[in-house]
Amino acid sequence: MALAMGFGDLKVFSGSAHPELTRDVAGFLGVPLGQARLKRFPDTEVSFQIDENIRGTDVFIVQPLCANGSGTVNDHLVELMVMIDAFRRSSAARITAVLPYYGYARQDRKDKPRVPISAKLVANVLSAAGTNRVLTMDLHKAQIQGFFDIPVDHLFAAPVIIDYLARLDSSDVTIVSPDAGGAERARAYAKRLDAELAIIDKRRTDDGTAEVMNVVGDVVGRTCIIQDDIIDTAGTITKAAGALKANGASRVIACAVHGVLSGPAIGRIEQSPIDKLIVTNTIPLSPAGQACGKIVVLSVARLLGQAIKSIHEETSVSSLFV
Repeated sequence: MALAMGFGDLKVFSGSAHPELTRDVAGFLGVPLGQARLKRFPDTEVSFQIDENIRGTDVFIVQPLCANGSGTVNDHLVELMVMIDAFRRSSAARITAVLPYYGYARQDRKDKPRVPISAKLVANVLSAAGTNRVLTMDLHKAQIQGFFDIPVDHLFAAPVIIDYLARLDSSDVTIVSPDAGGAERARAYAKRLDAELAIIDKRRTDDGTAEVMNVVGDVVGRTCIIQDDIIDTAGTITKAAGALKANGASRVIACAVHGVLSGPAIGRIEQSPIDKLIVTNTIPLSPAGQACGKIVVLSVARLLGQAIKSIHEETSVSSLFV
C-alpha cells in the first residue's frame, strides 16, 4: 500500500522585500521566523545561507515582488530565486513561494507587437528554480494562475477591506469602479456592502488632447468609495476622485489591495479630494507613504497565516477564497 507523502515542521522565511509582514505571519502561526543570512556581495550579487536544518520541512518564503528601500522589483525576484534554490538543495520537502504581491502581473498578454508576456516568464522562472507551490493575493488578472504548472492558491483581500468599510460611519454609499475593466470587482464590493454602483467612463476628446471622466451612476450627495486592485502612480484614481467631486459626491474614499504608490503617487493623493486611501500591507509603505495622514493600512497577515496553516495541514483553503 502506498504511503501518503508527509511534511515535517512548518518553517517561515523572509526575503528582504517585506520582513515586517513575514514576522506578523509567523506570529499568527506561533512559529519562530526561519534563521538565515541574507546579504549582498560587494558587487550586489545575492548572498544567502540557511542557518538551521530544513531537511524534510515544509518551507514558506514570504516575498512580495515589489520595490522598497532594500531593492527593486528585479532585486527581490532574483533574491527569491536564490533562496528557493538554496532550500531545494538543502532537501526541503516542499517549497511554497508566498507572493502577497505578484510583480509583472500587468504584463499578462501581448497587447502590442513584439512584447513579452512577463507574467508568464515569472511563473516559468519560479517553477524552474524549484518552487512546488505558490500562494498569492489579488492577481491583476485571475487567468495568471493558468501560467503555472504547479498548484496556485489565489487569495483575496476583500474580506479584510469590506470589514473595514462596513464599520465606516457612512450612509448612502456608492462603490465606484475607476474604469470599465474593474466593474465586476466593484460590483462584488457593492453587493457585499449593500451599496450602489457607479463606473467612471474615461474617454479622449476628439483631438486626443485631454481625457474626459464621465460618471455613470448616482453619486450626488453620496459617500463614494473608489475600488481598485492596484494603485501605482495614482493618476487614474485622483482624476476619478476629482470627477466624483465635480458630480456632487459629498465624500470620496479610495481603496486598493496593492498600494504600489510609486513616483508622484503620494503627492497626488495629498493634493487630491480623496479623504482617505485604504490599502493593505501586501507591499510595505515608503517613508513618505507612512507620513501621509490620508493613508490607512490594513493587515493581511492573518489571512496569509490561515492559508499557510491550511496548506501545511493539507486541509481546504477554499473557505478563504471569498
